[in-house]
Amino acid sequence: AIVVNNLENVNWVTGASATAAPSVVTIRVAGVSGGGNGSGVILSSDGYILTNAHVVSINGTTAGVRLSVRTNDGGVFRAQLVGADPTNDLAVIKIEPTKPLTPISFADSARINVGDQVVAIGAPLGLEATVTRGIISALNRTIQVASSESPDQSSLEFWSGNAGRPINLNVLQTDAAINPGNSGGALVNDKGELVGINVAIATAGSFAQGGNIGVGFAIPANLAKRIAEEIITTGEASHGLLGALVSDAMSSEDGAGFPIGVRVVELTPGGAAELAGLKPEDIITSINGKAVTTAGELTASVRQEPAGSRVKIDFIRDGVKQSLEVILQDAEE
Repeated sequence: AIVVNNLENVNWVTGASATAAPSVVTIRVAGVSGGGNGSGVILSSDGYILTNAHVVSINGTTAGVRLSVRTNDGGVFRAQLVGADPTNDLAVIKIEPTKPLTPISFADSARINVGDQVVAIGAPLGLEATVTRGIISALNRTIQVASSESPDQSSLEFWSGNAGRPINLNVLQTDAAINPGNSGGALVNDKGELVGINVAIATAGSFAQGGNIGVGFAIPANLAKRIAEEIITTGEASHGLLGALVSDAMSSEDGAGFPIGVRVVELTPGGAAELAGLKPEDIITSINGKAVTTAGELTASVRQEPAGSRVKIDFIRDGVKQSLEVILQDAEE
């Protein structure tokens, strides 16, 4: 638990941590080929818990995985997997508590500013109820991480290029210290409200320099909430599909250029992009008002939307800026 020895000298970090800590749990995972630990946040008083898909996976599968949860007050419970969404690296598990739990309060992550103060709570390296302080360093960041479906995925790190297939995640960036074991834990604001689910870190690249270097990432609370609600209701989450093969549009082709948009290379016949009126060689510059400069950013932005959602796409065709509305199809169909 969060320890307070001097009530006359409590700062905002202590207050935010004390508010959120009862809603953060530690997760132990075991299987035939290994095990590990991570963190999670309580969604409901009757035992639904949100975490990362890679926390509840071992060697690329959730089959045969055994889960245990320890709550903030020391209670230990067996957990069952409700559903996992490897595309957004989120999962929901369920315990049967002996008394009502304290659900986390969600903030509106669309209202976060760069510079907002945040606290990460979790169990880095198995050290439960660890609190670290930082700020929101950047918004609308897109990163590539190894999919939880990959047998070689590296927990809580960037995709290394040899760790199976990657997924693109739209994330918040923070300098609050997070490390392996923080996965699935809470990133909260100064009120103790959830702004993100900690998911990945950048490292310096060697074992000796591994761990936190002040560059961590969290899945925004609004997306996490949508995915969690769909998993609880249906057992799975839906993802939008644009139906276009795309590549980075570069400012120059001499090797020193920067990506400045997303070039449409090919359209899927009958796909959402073709039906909306996009054409090959169009350069997409934003989706729902948020700039996209790489194919990975576009993929992450589309896949975080539910199937059937309407998105506004701004693009350039023959040097003329235009926009249109696309009704995303279902990526699972």
